[in-house]
Amino acid sequence: MKLFDWDFALAILPDLLRASLNTLYITAVGFAIALVLGLLLAIARRSRLAVFSWPATGLIEFIRSTPLLIQVYFLFYVFPNYGISLTALQAGIIGIALHYACYTAEVYRAGLDAVPRGQWEAVTALNMKPLTAYRDVILPQALRPVLPALGNYLVAMLKDTPVLSAITVVELMQQAKNIGSESFRYLEPITLVGLFFLAVSLILAWFVRRLEARMEHAPR
Repeated sequence: MKLFDWDFALAILPDLLRASLNTLYITAVGFAIALVLGLLLAIARRSRLAVFSWPATGLIEFIRSTPLLIQVYFLFYVFPNYGISLTALQAGIIGIALHYACYTAEVYRAGLDAVPRGQWEAVTALNMKPLTAYRDVILPQALRPVLPALGNYLVAMLKDTPVLSAITVVELMQQAKNIGSESFRYLEPITLVGLFFLAVSLILAWFVRRLEARMEHAPR
């Protein structure tokens, strides 16, 4: 028996590539949601109004203190008991997006706290609308130092997508397990999955570094 069967690896490659599209889709959509929701949570947590800051703080600490696996289990298996039914893919995207939104919220908060106090006072003195102040003055300064951390969470989210196989999302790892259970060969599919995650993680890390370099050279 061959240690690594290249013919078998080539035969299963198309199935794994199709499943990888789900992995990339979940990562892209989930991270887009996490970026937006995380920013809103960070702003809410910094609010002087307790009606915004307390719920945001409670949600962030609760999500950060519980495993992603438990969260997606609740979304997919428990919520239907209360009339909220989601497909496995919907539950997976919502779960991983909310999980990482709470982490990116803390990254955003650190960036916002690092903006010089004089900048906050300036937008107040100019009577700028909050949306305009954040868009034109505050966020451009807050995002530069936190971009590497956000990029790290993008790679981490990609590597966490196999957790969603626990709720039957047919992403790359689930497809590899299906192939292994049918063929009783796990070496080839798991190896190909590992190489996929390695390659995509390196590409994403390179992209983040390039984006960081461009922002560093952008006019301030």
